Amino acid sequence: MSSENILVLDLETQRSFKDVGKQNLDKLRVSVVGIFDYRRGSYEAYEEKDLISLDQRIREAGLLIGFNIRRFDLPVLAPYLFIPIENLPVLDLLDGIEKVRGHRASLDSIAQPTLKLRKSGTGFDALTLFREGKMEELKRYCLDDVRLTKEVYDYGRANGKIYFTSTWDYKTYEIPVNWEEETREMLRSDKTAKPAEFPTSLF
Repeated sequence: MSSENILVLDLETQRSFKDVGKQNLDKLRVSVVGIFDYRRGSYEAYEEKDLISLDQRIREAGLLIGFNIRRFDLPVLAPYLFIPIENLPVLDLLDGIEKVRGHRASLDSIAQPTLKLRKSGTGFDALTLFREGKMEELKRYCLDDVRLTKEVYDYGRANGKIYFTSTWDYKTYEIPVNWEEETREMLRSDKTAKPAEFPTSLF
């Protein structure tokens, strides 16, 4: 466990872009949200019906960490929250990678060379599990992604670098990251989010 008030977050959806269109992230609906809580040292999964409890945890967090969390996870989660997602203290691991590489990367393309670990499935697999009502399997899949994200973050924070394997030339590149300093700065700023009276959207 750690004294740092940090949550690592990843989520899965009930619908696909094919169902709602790429511009309608808030219509995808959450199936499961997985988190790792550094203070508790625990992994936890929340179904859609439990998200009111997660809202409180998010509002109390000193920092939220995720992979592509700004452009995907948080916009999908926004309708369930009592706060604007723009007010949340966020460290998106993909942001630093994009600055160096000049393009986006997948979690798998980082986790494999950095940790020698791979994702346990795909987003399509997660949709299938939800539609088949296999919620415990879905939670395990989501928490596997949370674990990968956490371990990539931990490695980068400790070593000041991570690794990336390109799908263009299949070469592996070292990417410098400054997650230790960014984490310290954001936790010092104490930007814990303030609640609104109602969720930001009711779908």
